[in-house]
Amino acid sequence: MENQQVNRAKFYQLALFPMNNGATNVYYVLILTYIATFGSAVLGLAAVFASFMVTGMRVFDAITDPIIGAMMDKTNGRFGKFRPFMVIGSVIMAVSVILLYVLTPFVPASMMWLRYTLFIVLYAVWVIGYTFQTSVTRAAQAVLTNDPKQRPLFTIFNTIGSLAGMGIMQFIGPILARDNIFGDYNQNWFAAMTPIGIGISVLLTILAIIGIWEKDQPKYFGLGGKQETVKVSEYLQIIKANKPLQRLMIAGGGCKLALSVATNITVLIMLYSCMMGDYDGLYLPMMIVGYVFAVPFFGLTVRTSQKKGQKASLMRYVAVALVCYVGVLALLLLWNPNTAMHMSIMTNGKLSINLYTILFILFFGIGYGAYYATADMPIPMVADCADYETYRSGKFIPGIMGTLFSLVDKLVSSLSATIVGVAVTIIGLESLPTKATPYTPGMNVVVIILFCLLPMAAWALTLWSMRGYELDGERVKEIQAVNAQRKEAIAAGMSVEEAMAKFPSVLKK
Repeated sequence: MENQQVNRAKFYQLALFPMNNGATNVYYVLILTYIATFGSAVLGLAAVFASFMVTGMRVFDAITDPIIGAMMDKTNGRFGKFRPFMVIGSVIMAVSVILLYVLTPFVPASMMWLRYTLFIVLYAVWVIGYTFQTSVTRAAQAVLTNDPKQRPLFTIFNTIGSLAGMGIMQFIGPILARDNIFGDYNQNWFAAMTPIGIGISVLLTILAIIGIWEKDQPKYFGLGGKQETVKVSEYLQIIKANKPLQRLMIAGGGCKLALSVATNITVLIMLYSCMMGDYDGLYLPMMIVGYVFAVPFFGLTVRTSQKKGQKASLMRYVAVALVCYVGVLALLLLWNPNTAMHMSIMTNGKLSINLYTILFILFFGIGYGAYYATADMPIPMVADCADYETYRSGKFIPGIMGTLFSLVDKLVSSLSATIVGVAVTIIGLESLPTKATPYTPGMNVVVIILFCLLPMAAWALTLWSMRGYELDGERVKEIQAVNAQRKEAIAAGMSVEEAMAKFPSVLKK
């Protein structure tokens, strides 16, 4: 019975498919991190407009999610259910980014109306491609594996993919922005970063397609490979009935908003450059610190997930992050550039690290490491919610389940650029700050709120929402067993309705 209940993935499949998230995370950096800066600094668009456009397009992205999810659930062609969406999305994003970042700056400044128009249109086209490919990451989890001991491994392999995508982009970006290379996020910088990002993303997409290839076939689809048709009017009913998905939406959406704001390039420039006075000497080292501290937490989160379930793991390590950020908050409240209460690592080529920096590294490193190790945990948890929906209604709709989660996730996180843009405007800046921007009174308050208080509030919300999350380790195993018995009965000739009625819970043979 065990072999019939569990669909396990091969090691290379577990390792390669998460590269799809890495492929789209390249654009998360290239577009969502830098596009407001591009619109303001390169095209000369109003800073508030550029920031609000990021929010508007994120909302548009969220709206297109369920539509593409429904298309995915109805798809089962020669190349499967998921692979076509990965390829189409990758192509759309590559073409739209080349047109936006490389060609749009050549439109004369005298034709500002055309710059505004192209910015909006090309950004919208990119969003459609992004939705195509990102939708697969969550949806295909349901067919890759349903083994409760394998699903938590996604977070480790996803991190490897993210480091090969997002991590490389975050590492290369500030280096290329140095004055002796391309300069401060100018037109040349965007023209150079575009082909680098596209090349990395395409490579990771190919690896992900290899990883999902064997599993992208009907025998792994739900109870019997049936292609579901779900109307838009039914979406609210699905959310209402699927309580675990509701809880996961709250947790994932809140944490994504916090991450989007706290890692926004404008916030980091205000922290490491305007406040601490050494962006080049602090940004990359602190980013590396976060990754280094995350390594042991990845092992701990997987071990906890396999023993007690993903719910227990998420709650435990988010709590660690929340406690550590109390220390980060205290240090930022004590910041004073005229005393030793500021960060310092190197001065005039010599080591100049102080107690403030050591404490900041410890509190930030442990807190960020604990959170970073759990940041993508909701992705395999969406697969658990999809299995629960099959258990509850008999429908296999991983595309809709994944994109319904994404809808709320993106609607909430869409506020990030607007929050940052409004905060910058409130303290009197007419454009988003760069490394050349001097400290402006109020920046420290903005950093305290956006870098600390907002993530802490999101983590508190996550802990609250997960307390009522039904799908702990034992419950997931029970649902898998019931679905397996129903699938076996349907394969033997029983209808879905009959199997649902006969196996409401685990029955011993």
